[in-house]
Amino acid sequence: MKWEGQRESDNVEDHRGSGGGGGLPIGGRGLGLGGIVIALLVSWAFGINPMTVLGLMEGGGGGLPAPAEQRQQAGDKPQDAGARFATVVLADTEDVWTAYFARAQKQYEPPRLVIYSGRDATGCGTGEAAMGPFYCPADRKVYLDLSFNDTLRQRLGAPGDFAQAYVIAHEVGHHIQNLLGTSAKMETARGRLSEREYKALSVRLELQADCLAGVWAFHSQRGKDWIEAGDIEEGLNAASQIGDDTLQRQAGRAVVPESFTHGSSAQRVAWFKRGLAGGEIRACDSFKAATL
Repeated sequence: MKWEGQRESDNVEDHRGSGGGGGLPIGGRGLGLGGIVIALLVSWAFGINPMTVLGLMEGGGGGLPAPAEQRQQAGDKPQDAGARFATVVLADTEDVWTAYFARAQKQYEPPRLVIYSGRDATGCGTGEAAMGPFYCPADRKVYLDLSFNDTLRQRLGAPGDFAQAYVIAHEVGHHIQNLLGTSAKMETARGRLSEREYKALSVRLELQADCLAGVWAFHSQRGKDWIEAGDIEEGLNAASQIGDDTLQRQAGRAVVPESFTHGSSAQRVAWFKRGLAGGEIRACDSFKAATL
């Protein structure tokens, strides 16, 4: 990606070196893209039931809200390359979604990006690096520990800057779902569905976020022409490498579709492509799709 010299977002908080936060593990819809990766790899490596780990991470009491002053803390704009790249991608999601919402006579309210190291207090409880990037709907922030980029490249076989951009765009996709009321509907459904039914619904939520990442990529390229040869393949590879079935195979276990929370590799690639094909949110209605 030709990202050097592009606008960097001001909606960024650099919490690295601030000491992080206390509280309980993050809960609710705070579980992010990397959470399923770590939960599956760790639990299967040590013979622990992965559903137990995911249950603790996704719904283990909901966590404690972070103190207001810590949630609002913002440091100086980061100067290291990894953080600057993230702020450039965030800025472009702001440009794309602001214009997209404006065409529908709506105002886009961008999320803030929190860059932290190790652990940090959030509106959804305490976020930890092991969870990977995640979006917290309570404070409307995307949380990113840059060490996840090493996990993508070294452990998951998904190198490249566009793979990192896809991850950020996916989490911003969850913010779009929050703005459109989809996340609230999910929380309402949680109380009336069985665990298995809710996980199936969660897969559709995650695949929609993949599709919204594709919508961003479509309009981003039209606006900046900064996506180079091979970049899209990096994003598709990242989507494939973090599919639930691929992670299960990497752990040496049988593929168990009933345990999926994010979708198979093929599904994640297909929904990213769906958004990328036409750049329209209406193509991303995974909840009404007969098949995924």
